[in-house]
Amino acid sequence: MKKIIFVFLITISISSFSFSQRIKDIAYFANESSEQIIAYGLVVGLNGTGDSHRSTFTVQSVSSMLKRFGITVPQTDLRVRNVAAVMVTTTINSGLKQGAKFDVTVSSLGDATSLHGGTLLLTPLSSKDGAVLGFAQGAISVGGFDIRTPIGNRVARNHTLAGRIPRGGILEVSMTNPAVNNQAVSIYLREPDVTTAFNVSQAINTRFGNPISTAIDAAQVNVNVPADRQENLVMFLSELEAITVEIDNIAKVILNERTGTVITGANVRIQPVTISHGNLNITIRSFPIISQPGAFSGGTTQVINNQIPFAVQDSANTIAIQGASTVQEVAAALNSLRVSPREIIAIFQALKESGALIAELVIM
Repeated sequence: MKKIIFVFLITISISSFSFSQRIKDIAYFANESSEQIIAYGLVVGLNGTGDSHRSTFTVQSVSSMLKRFGITVPQTDLRVRNVAAVMVTTTINSGLKQGAKFDVTVSSLGDATSLHGGTLLLTPLSSKDGAVLGFAQGAISVGGFDIRTPIGNRVARNHTLAGRIPRGGILEVSMTNPAVNNQAVSIYLREPDVTTAFNVSQAINTRFGNPISTAIDAAQVNVNVPADRQENLVMFLSELEAITVEIDNIAKVILNERTGTVITGANVRIQPVTISHGNLNITIRSFPIISQPGAFSGGTTQVINNQIPFAVQDSANTIAIQGASTVQEVAAALNSLRVSPREIIAIFQALKESGALIAELVIM
């Protein structure tokens, strides 16, 4: 019996119309910044899933750590299967003060097979110039498991060679921000766009009733602080963040060929076009032929596997799209072909090549 499978295109759309977001969600002030920090550390307490003797730096690190506690052990006598060398990384906000806690990411550096159940030992966290900004320590959460048996069987879920320590980092020194000018501030868009920058400027001028804001380019908007707000700049910045602005998105189609995922934006358009799609199915059927020898002939039974190929050309589905101006119309047009998501990816690529797709194509 022939089975017919209907495959529907799943589209994610923000909206078919313009929508508003807070300035806080799409931009940041010029004095705001982040600091990336990094460290080398040791994870202990692993159940035989740590680094092997081939990871010599792990052996050296364990030996050096033990010497700090007054214990001297020859490196040749160390077995570190319960220990793994890791890199600790994170990004902290420049507004954090001394004593603030933050999450850190821990990633295996050697040949460990899993960090599940491990604990990061006290590790100094350094900035790009080598200054120690804080320390990290704690139990690692990997969100999965990786179980292996001596005979080679394995059961795994998610990636277990990297994990996080929630609130595992503690800042030792307060971060410093550039001095804030109470007469003028600059707003930088996270996603530069000329129309959005203009909308931000217009929304600020409308909110305060005076032309105090000017869009410099696609990313920067300068704002002159009113004289009556200069004494309380924090309140003024809070009011700026809360202003809602209509943003303008670029029409995009995101294609993930590994998972067959297709995501289209609200502004995607398709010009009038005709699409023809069909499949060639090849099936090889086996017809065994058994040759039975005669009685008392001394022969043996012979089996001949006669394989015959069959080729079937599915009827090509042809549709004429008179033009699609909304995400719903795009989805409906492609769903009418009754094709798989991976075939839809190929159709989108062909539409882009033909010039019928009015959108940026992003292939992941």
